[in-house]
Amino acid sequence: MSKNVLLTGGAGFIGHLVIKEILVNTDWNLTVIDRLSYAGNLERINEVVEEAGVKSKNRLKFFYHDLKAEPHEGIIERLSETNIILHIGASSHVTRSVKNPHIFIQDNIIGTFNLLELSRNLDNLELFYYFSTDEVFGPSEKDVKFLEWDRYNSKNPYSATKAAAEELTIAYANTYSIPSLITHCSNVYGERQNSEKFIPNTIKKILNDEEVLIHTDSKNNPGSRYYIFNQDLAKSILFLTKNYEKVKNKAYELQKKHPTKVNITGASLIDNLDVAKLISKRLGKEFNYQLQNKDPDRPGHDIKYGLDNTLLESLGGVYDRDFEKGINDTVDWYLDNKSWL
Repeated sequence: MSKNVLLTGGAGFIGHLVIKEILVNTDWNLTVIDRLSYAGNLERINEVVEEAGVKSKNRLKFFYHDLKAEPHEGIIERLSETNIILHIGASSHVTRSVKNPHIFIQDNIIGTFNLLELSRNLDNLELFYYFSTDEVFGPSEKDVKFLEWDRYNSKNPYSATKAAAEELTIAYANTYSIPSLITHCSNVYGERQNSEKFIPNTIKKILNDEEVLIHTDSKNNPGSRYYIFNQDLAKSILFLTKNYEKVKNKAYELQKKHPTKVNITGASLIDNLDVAKLISKRLGKEFNYQLQNKDPDRPGHDIKYGLDNTLLESLGGVYDRDFEKGINDTVDWYLDNKSWL
């Protein structure tokens, strides 16, 4: 039986490939909400719908709505047959959150609250999926990898608002029996990412012979991240959504907690200088860089994160290509689509 899915943030970097994954690999009907901030771009949706095929257009509806506004009766009526909510839309740039935390509180906390309130009016809701980040746990030392229910230690307003929205989701699951799934995700890279992010920004700077800034710790060791390619992430999101009951049962067996939490992460831990070197290698261009251990625009900068994805691996939901292949795929895509830089 076909499902009716509501996806927030569909014009964003992560959301648009979830759209493609759903259109290509299910018969579900999809309604997309986006407020089209600077980070949202309808071209993302247009391009993946074209890639998915003409017939898929009939299964996709888009409408503009800012989740900071309480859903009105028209929206509630329009979404009354929704079975699945995939809440991916969020403000996500750490430096912007430091400069203007008010926007992040409104988008990530109030927006999630309004969507949860909407979910209480959906008689056929089967899943409320909240997409979160590894940053809620704060920095991890050496080989430390956080489990799903480890204590949070937010180091910036962005991660704090994501943690707060998670707690709202947990509260609604426990108070109103909203069937809920929360995932934490490591750093994502790939095609159509906003050029303010590290990898496309580095591609642009090397192409333009500009200096690349590399954040470090106090000993000048470059910051590092676990990376996952955006197409692989989309596959894991769809896997978890389609197999929610199985995932819920397995998670409870291991964690003895409710609602369900799952970590999604790539296996590749790469420091940012090595990322820049791989990009330089693929571009065939040398580059200049500066090491910076204190960024005045980003106090509380975390040098490394780490997630334990044993649960997802045990479920068979890990999709993770070799990092150098992923970087090469990404660089090649931007070379063919320089307007995105």
